[in-house]
Amino acid sequence: MDSKPRLEADNLAEPVTTGELNSWRRGFTPQAEIWNGRMAMFGLAIGIGGLLTIRLFFGN
Repeated sequence: MDSKPRLEADNLAEPVTTGELNSWRRGFTPQAEIWNGRMAMFGLAIGIGGLLTIRLFFGN
């Protein structure tokens, strides 16, 4: 019998199913990293779009 206690970090090596990828889970989980990347790309797109719009209407 394994007497070593199981830590939450031990679960990170388990594969994630496609249904779980879109679930909203907190902590250092693969789902949180995916959502972090999505929100970063969304913010980047909004920022670049805003800058291009300002340049189009107010630029020389």
